[in-house]
Amino acid sequence: MKSSKLKKLCAVVLAATLATSLFIGCGDSSSNSGSSSSNQQLVFNLGEDPETMDPTLNNSSGAGTMILNAFEGLMVLDENDQPVEGTAESMEVSEDGLVYTFKIREDAKWSDGEAVTADNFKYSWLRALNKETAAEYAYQLFYIKNAEKFYNGEATAEEVGINVIDEKTLEVTLETPTAYFPQLLAFTTYVPLREDIVSANPEGWATNPETYVSNGPFKLVQWDMKDQLVFEKNENYWDKDSVKLESLTFKLVTDDTTAYSELKAGNFDMVNSVPTNEIEPGIEEGLVHVNPKLGNYYFAINVGKQDTLSEDVKEVLNNKLVRQALNLAIDRQEIIDNVGKAEQIPAYSFVPQGITDENGNDFASKEYYDPSDMEGNIAKAKELLKEAGYENGNGIPTIELMYNSEGAHKDICQIVQENLAKIGINIELANQEWAVFLNTRQQGGYEIARQGWIGDYSDPMTFLDLFVTGGGNNDSGYSNPEYDALIAAAKVETDPDKRKEQLREAEDILMDDMPILPIYYYTTVMGWNENVKGIQVSVLGTVYLQGAYKE
Repeated sequence: MKSSKLKKLCAVVLAATLATSLFIGCGDSSSNSGSSSSNQQLVFNLGEDPETMDPTLNNSSGAGTMILNAFEGLMVLDENDQPVEGTAESMEVSEDGLVYTFKIREDAKWSDGEAVTADNFKYSWLRALNKETAAEYAYQLFYIKNAEKFYNGEATAEEVGINVIDEKTLEVTLETPTAYFPQLLAFTTYVPLREDIVSANPEGWATNPETYVSNGPFKLVQWDMKDQLVFEKNENYWDKDSVKLESLTFKLVTDDTTAYSELKAGNFDMVNSVPTNEIEPGIEEGLVHVNPKLGNYYFAINVGKQDTLSEDVKEVLNNKLVRQALNLAIDRQEIIDNVGKAEQIPAYSFVPQGITDENGNDFASKEYYDPSDMEGNIAKAKELLKEAGYENGNGIPTIELMYNSEGAHKDICQIVQENLAKIGINIELANQEWAVFLNTRQQGGYEIARQGWIGDYSDPMTFLDLFVTGGGNNDSGYSNPEYDALIAAAKVETDPDKRKEQLREAEDILMDDMPILPIYYYTTVMGWNENVKGIQVSVLGTVYLQGAYKE
């Protein structure tokens, strides 16, 4: 999924140069013509039926947008993707960078009028750290002292570095200084939850508007499954005066063409994606906008969750030389030119462009191969197959490439299918509806599957720690002890140069083992009508609507 941002303390962090979130039409709130009219009802087609609206369990950037417009963490991200105080009115950090003390706003309230307390945060975080909760993003809390030990049953809740000083004061102790910790506090896993609400109905509280009590700008009032989620302004929100919309409706139309037609007809105010054939003319019309995005569209190869795979498929997928050949044979520019059409950049590494150090040096400076040299890449791919014992693809069984039905994934997969045929590999395409597809991929019921990742914060770690052994989002099932050791070392390293070197070595291993096939670095393509103003689009994919209004 993904979402977050950064501050100072470490050197391999995204500087203000990268913080290119878009703050659309942000005018003077005191003179927003029309913002106080009865027309403050925004219809936004998200195009994705959420698998869950539970902040702790969410793993989707689409649902994350809805969640982060309903809930608010201690910190939030501003228009430059930098962390600023949210539910916390202040944050103090000890000189050693280990202890954070937060003062929660006196006027911070839940949508039912109850006060937001430090206990709400402690409960939410410990819930995520309870293995039985099965939170994929539990590892994002491992920066907290003894959090990972608690997750593994090796420490008690009292030993975790989350200390409630009083009702409005929360003290958090980290394992090691973490430059991007303030960014993480804006992430969905770090938002507060009400124990009385969740414990009363653990399985269903997040599906019922009556129990979906939140502390952010908007509150859920209606959920029509597979159709829409309707939110209204939360009058108990501490910063309610900044919220101009009276209602916010997220439509769930999965067909991009249909949704875009509704936008052009004026029935939708915004759409989260645009049909590829409409991108270029839409840009010319001013209806479509392309924005930078810190993410990577890639394919996951099942190298470790193989219980359902045949022996011959296992043998092929477990061969590193075959995986390297697959990677080289894919024509990324063809995919971008014919399907993406949104100024994407062909991926030559896994960590995308845009993560710069304090000197402006981009971490993605190393090109592991040249995506533009397809003649040379095809020749090298054939050599690798021959070396692996599969000359011209002979002996390789048909490989299934799985994708979710929504969007243009089929078109991309068809190009990949044609590309791999050039080196003698037969690809069979299979598709599933989004929620089913997610579960299939997570459980390892695939051979190669479409995947994408949007950074949770602006640091290489948000991409590289995906692939540690047993990681919650490691759908490939990849495992390499040397890789794990480098990631673990980088998580506690305080010297910026040494840390960068560790992360670089880790990516070197990943791009040699190739459990993934990077395709392109994302951009955000959205459509909105010209009367829609004040929308904040993060470089990490979340759309914030607190300041949105219609003229």
